[in-house]
Amino acid sequence: MSISSKQRHDARKRRQARARNQAEANATAASPIEPHAELRDAHKQLLAGIVRRDGQWVLGLDGRIAGESASAARVLALFLRAAELHDRAGTNVRLVYSDDLKHAAHAEAAAQGVSFDAFRAQLVDSLAGRTESH
Repeated sequence: MSISSKQRHDARKRRQARARNQAEANATAASPIEPHAELRDAHKQLLAGIVRRDGQWVLGLDGRIAGESASAARVLALFLRAAELHDRAGTNVRLVYSDDLKHAAHAEAAAQGVSFDAFRAQLVDSLAGRTESH
């Protein structure tokens, strides 16, 4: 094998190894998590949060994933309900959520032909119906 052939061969092997390593790194890279909402108590302890991951809205409560949905309106309505329940129980809470979450929830409700407040009321009613029947 000539010197130039060996150099080309070694260069090709390095490029292939680099491409293989890059493909593995891209495959194992964690999906980005975008925080969108948080519910904190008076001591600034995180009670709940909403993040967006892989196109899903993920609701976390007490440091654990409580559920996920493609529906921004449903997740935001449940989150607002959780804040309301904490308030009723006498826990002062601070609720903050992103404009992206708000706009996605309102757009989703509008696509169903209702306002977000009407969507939220329907969801609360359906949840109350389930709770009373159990």
